[in-house]
Amino acid sequence: MIYYKNEEEIDLVRESSLLVAKTHAEIASFIKPGVTSLSLDKIAEEFIRDNGGVPAFKGYNGFPCTLCISPNEQIVHGIPNNNPLEDNSILSVDCGVVMNGFYGDSAFTYEVGDVDLDVKKLLKITKESLYKGIDQAIVGNRIGDISHAIQSHSEEHGYGVVRELVGHGLGKSLHESPEVPNYGKRGSGLKLKKGLVIAIEPMINMGTRKILQHNDGWTITTIDKKPSAHFEHTIVVREGKAEILSSFKEIEKIING
Repeated sequence: MIYYKNEEEIDLVRESSLLVAKTHAEIASFIKPGVTSLSLDKIAEEFIRDNGGVPAFKGYNGFPCTLCISPNEQIVHGIPNNNPLEDNSILSVDCGVVMNGFYGDSAFTYEVGDVDLDVKKLLKITKESLYKGIDQAIVGNRIGDISHAIQSHSEEHGYGVVRELVGHGLGKSLHESPEVPNYGKRGSGLKLKKGLVIAIEPMINMGTRKILQHNDGWTITTIDKKPSAHFEHTIVVREGKAEILSSFKEIEKIING
């Protein structure tokens, strides 16, 4: 079942999504070599609760933390821990919030210290592929148009597009129908209608698209141990141009000094 949102519900998703954005901005200034991902997780949980939200991931199917924090070759669902972050690494941070009965969800991949140019390029292309997907999220298009835009831009640069993990609808639940794959054919899949709220989230690998699930039941890494980047926005399908309900503006202000 697909739930199309009215404007009041979209406002509530936007509110939750903007708290996710502010949470990202809150931790962004702390992301540097020597800091632990568990300390970032504690900052995020406190900030979300202080601002009237509840961490969406904590306790979700038994996940132990507020943030999914996935360094380097970890693609998604990394569990925060006490290992210090290393210079010349990257960190994918996925955050979800529930507030007033509606969810928000957004991910951003951060540079830790000085990062190699080829890794910077992976982040740049992954983020570009997210926006190319969002450009296709308009009334009358299909899910496959979003998927194809992400896949073609990423593969043009020789990157692997993860297939087993997908974007999703969200609203009163963190994961609703439909699924939004990051690969696919133009003109295929569900026809997009006004009021469809989805999280679009390319997960793009520097090497092979193949992945490995670890014994903790959560952590997913690239099989060749090359880095992976992950960016995610919550959006609503509109006529002519999608509306982005989450935001990277505050994050980018902080990381760009």
